[in-house]
Amino acid sequence: MAEIALQVDVAAPRERLLAALDTREGLASWWTTELDREGEDLLFTVEDAPQPLRLRRERADLERVAWRSVGVFPPAWQGTTVTWDFFDHPDGARQSMLLLRHLGWAADAGPSVPVAAGRWAELVVRLKDYAQSGRPQPLFVPGRHPHPGVHAEAD
Repeated sequence: MAEIALQVDVAAPRERLLAALDTREGLASWWTTELDREGEDLLFTVEDAPQPLRLRRERADLERVAWRSVGVFPPAWQGTTVTWDFFDHPDGARQSMLLLRHLGWAADAGPSVPVAAGRWAELVVRLKDYAQSGRPQPLFVPGRHPHPGVHAEAD
C-alpha cells in the first residue's frame, strides 16, 4: 500500500503548529481560504474541484493531528488517513519537527499518489512558513491562480 511521508523542521513550538492545523484561521492561512466545518468534518474547497475535500478530524493535540477522508472527492482519497505528528527538535523548545503521513491508499490509486505527494510538498512548505512567520499565504484563494508568479490576465 502506498504512503506519502514528508518531514520538516519548523522554527515554531508545537502549539503554533496545532493552531495552524486545527483552527479555521490557521488552515485558511496556508491551505485554502474556502474552508468550512461541519462538526468534526473539515470541508476544503479548491478551485475547479467538483466538491469540497471532506476530512474528519479524529485527533488534535500537541502530539498529533489526524484526519480521515470521508468524502467522495477526490475518489482516490476515500478512506485514507492524514496524520501530522509533532516532535521536539533537539535544538530547542521553540523548534519542532513535523511529520506528515498520508496513508491507506488503495492498490489501484495509480497516479493519484505522486500527484498528492507533490501537492502535499507545496502545502507543507506554506504551513512551515506560516507557522514561523505568522504571515498567511494560502495555496488556494478563489479568483487567484494557485501558484505565485502566475497571474490571470486582466479584463
